[in-house]
Amino acid sequence: MMPVAAILSGAAIGAGGALLIREVLRPAPALGPALRRLNQPAPTPTTPSGEAGTDRDERWGQWLLERLADVPGFRIPCKDLALTGSTPARFVLTKVALAGAGLLLPPLSTVPLLLLGLPLYLPAIVGILAAVVLWFAPDLALRDKAKRARAEFAHAMAAYLDLVALRRAGNVSAEQAMEQAATVGQGWAFQRIRAALAQSRVDKVAHWESLARLTAELDLPVMDDLAAIMRQSADDGASVYTTLRSRARNLRTELLAQQAADANSDSEKMTAPGALLAVLVMLLIAFPAIIRMLTT
Repeated sequence: MMPVAAILSGAAIGAGGALLIREVLRPAPALGPALRRLNQPAPTPTTPSGEAGTDRDERWGQWLLERLADVPGFRIPCKDLALTGSTPARFVLTKVALAGAGLLLPPLSTVPLLLLGLPLYLPAIVGILAAVVLWFAPDLALRDKAKRARAEFAHAMAAYLDLVALRRAGNVSAEQAMEQAATVGQGWAFQRIRAALAQSRVDKVAHWESLARLTAELDLPVMDDLAAIMRQSADDGASVYTTLRSRARNLRTELLAQQAADANSDSEKMTAPGALLAVLVMLLIAFPAIIRMLTT
């Protein structure tokens, strides 16, 4: 019975470790899905059964959020959640579910070993450590997802700046140029811009005021530049075509520099595994000769 229990326990711990690594580590970016996310259509309405499941998750998450709101050190990344389209209730529910799974998985997987005399405190310690790690795993995943979303939004803003500049060059007013340029793109970034402009019409405020408010809500510094440029254009009537094109060109340069830095960082991360592999190959090649010298 001992080998079977050891195999089952090792398989359960290995599966938990694999899920943890998959949740924490950043996946390799793919060009195709990124382009589809930039140009994806508006989401279709969900079915009644899907809405019921979503409402149930929201209720549970809201109940947990109310209980954990007064816990010292507990913080909700509201800007990242708003940027990625998630809700605080679902985020808290995911954190609690992962922490509970990490807390219960090690003790349950070692039940056969406990029957054979394994100390009880070892699974408990492993479970607590796994719960702590999995509690922070959604924060790391959300931070990485929000970082990629902001990079995608910056790429969309570079195109939007050029579109606004072309509309302004056609002697279109500042607000009309912003509205017409926002209708060209179909990605989620352009949808957010169109929603902000529509909200500005409802609130009877200038479009750049709504963009500045969106910048504060989602932490999008690239949007603040456009709002400042268009506000200056409305105040003094200056032509902003050159300014918008220059800002779009500088933004593309910044994005290319950031991508080059990320590529260099990924290349440096591969240096250590490559060097280790070369050392192992050299040891395998030299091992027979060294053994022969020592035995003769």
